Amino acid sequence: MRLAAIILLGLVLSSSSWTVRAQETIDISKITCDQWMGYKITDPHDIAMWLNGFYHSKRNDTIIEVQEFQANIRKLEDYCISHPERRIMQVVEEWFKVAKKTK
Repeated sequence: MRLAAIILLGLVLSSSSWTVRAQETIDISKITCDQWMGYKITDPHDIAMWLNGFYHSKRNDTIIEVQEFQANIRKLEDYCISHPERRIMQVVEEWFKVAKKTK
C-alpha cells in the first residue's frame, strides 16, 4: 500500500508540468535606448506604460491621453535610433523638465 502511494505520487509529480519562474526585477533607470528598442529587457510598450504612470503620478495626474502617449512613444523611438547608449529614463526626465519650464 505504501509503495503504491509513493509510485502514484511519483507519477503525479512527474506528469504534471511544474513551471517555476524566478522573480525578476528591473531597474528602469538603467535601461538604455538600445535595450528598450531591442526588446532586450521586456516589451518596450510595458516599460513605456510604466514610465507614463510614474511621471503622471509625480504630477498627481490620473489622466492618460492615448494619442499623446502614442506620440511620445514614437518620439522616444525616433530619439533612441540616434542615441542607443542613452538611458530612457534620463531622456524622459529631460523632456518633462523642458515641458515644465515652458508652461
